[in-house]
Amino acid sequence: MSTPVIGVLALQGDVREHLIALAAADAVARPVRRPEELDGLDGLVIPGGESTTMSKLAVAFGMLEPLRERVKAGLPVYGTCAGMIMVADKLLDGREDQETLGGIEMIVRRNAFGRQNESFEAAVEVAGIEGGPVEGVFIRAPWVESVGAQVEVLARYDGHTVAVRQGNVLATSFHPELTGDHRVHALFVEMARQSVGTVGATT
Repeated sequence: MSTPVIGVLALQGDVREHLIALAAADAVARPVRRPEELDGLDGLVIPGGESTTMSKLAVAFGMLEPLRERVKAGLPVYGTCAGMIMVADKLLDGREDQETLGGIEMIVRRNAFGRQNESFEAAVEVAGIEGGPVEGVFIRAPWVESVGAQVEVLARYDGHTVAVRQGNVLATSFHPELTGDHRVHALFVEMARQSVGTVGATT
């Protein structure tokens, strides 16, 4: 089986933790900061961090439109926390000038679970993940207010949608890269592996 090459958008956020988790899930992982570094990728992770800062840096580094084009072309993408916000079609409680990439037909509420000092961990049952619940780390986390007909809801916590997938785009409100449990990353690596050689793959 092929070993997919997966980038981690390295403009801001917990990049190192994702690189480690992806490597543990049998992918070749590398940081991505410039448009030309998108070439040759089989998948891309958009990490947690600060979504408004990430949006501004994507514009400043000339990454916004190349990222949108790759998402639209079918490149597998996984967004965690701020990354979930980045792949949403619509955003609540964001800044007026805040840009997103789109990719999942959903409305996401920014900082829905509270401020930094209200961060918490919780067990979350995720559809498609075997071996019991994953430990979700929620840090100023968003939740999904509503989804379109093509979106698969993978997990809920306290009545709120916290993990979704639409085609080749996966998103979670929480940070699996901070727990040492690499099963969510393994799910995404498998998505990227299955996309190699199909329409929308870049290798």
